[in-house]
Amino acid sequence: MRPDRDAILKALENVIDPELRRPVTELDMVRDVLVEDDGSVSVTIALTVVGCPLRESFSEQVSRYVGEVPGVTRVRLGFDVMSPEEKAALVTRLRGGREERTISISAGTRVVAVASGKGGVGKSTLTANLAHALSSLGEQVGVLDADVYGHSIPHMLGVHQKPIAVDEMIVPPVRGDLKLMSIGFFLDENAPIMWRGPMLHKALEQFLSDVHWGELDTLLVDMPPGTGDVAMSLGQLLPRAEALVVTTPQPAAQQVAVRAAQMAQKTGMRVLGAVENMSYLVGTGQELFGSGGGQALADEMGVPLLARIPLDPVLRESADEGRTVFEVAPDSESAEAILALAKSVAASRAGQIRKPLTVL
Repeated sequence: MRPDRDAILKALENVIDPELRRPVTELDMVRDVLVEDDGSVSVTIALTVVGCPLRESFSEQVSRYVGEVPGVTRVRLGFDVMSPEEKAALVTRLRGGREERTISISAGTRVVAVASGKGGVGKSTLTANLAHALSSLGEQVGVLDADVYGHSIPHMLGVHQKPIAVDEMIVPPVRGDLKLMSIGFFLDENAPIMWRGPMLHKALEQFLSDVHWGELDTLLVDMPPGTGDVAMSLGQLLPRAEALVVTTPQPAAQQVAVRAAQMAQKTGMRVLGAVENMSYLVGTGQELFGSGGGQALADEMGVPLLARIPLDPVLRESADEGRTVFEVAPDSESAEAILALAKSVAASRAGQIRKPLTVL
């Protein structure tokens, strides 16, 4: 039986571009479909760039879905490259018909800035693992590494793939269901960044306007520590952003964290709550860095203490390996604490009813 061409095109609707998160048929990436009498099918996909790093994903998906069509005996996949005109049309389509550059974060995307008063409190590690936890709860999550001088998200999530530029739009690298963007993707090895304030603002603006984030539920922003230029720029560019403030238990860290929380409020952000990291040594309960800093921060800012994350060697080791604690030790105390934090963050979404209303 000769395969039906319309059935093959229907099957190709299931083939999702792994970076753009849209069907290849919707993106006009299907260049050609040839059906032979013996059941052989040849499909040509037009890629945005010649050396697409995720070609293997297209091969696996096309073979699977087209191979399930009745009558198909063999599937061959070829690749072509989009013309400049096709790329421009694709960018316009992804921007919803808007040709001008604007903030690309959709109105339904919640932006949560993970902030701290000082460095070394585990903010980036927490951001990477919180992103994984939110994704496991069914959310579409993006991570923006705004810590330009201390960018570490690419290393902690084990992603070293370069972003793809399509016309003037940047397609962010992906890790599973997570979309990621960091200045670290554009640098050679461990090159330092030596920029002044205006360049930091410009970089953040580009990450929010030129990057195709798509339909995200939550965008986590790993903020640089302190109250500098990036924090002010984020408040200016994303006035509806919310903040999660991370501290460690000792008073010195808590007092500095208050400043970050106060700045978030002054720039119009809603402070969701405080997170106390390295609260106690896992398995022993020993409080190596004192106690009470997280609660003191929460009390001073009038927000809840959302989580106390233990000091867990496996959390550090997994980050060094480019993996999350959920992939290495999903049943660990730290994994359970971060998952509980993710559930609290998800439940605090503005406008969400947290309790069932009484039926009268």
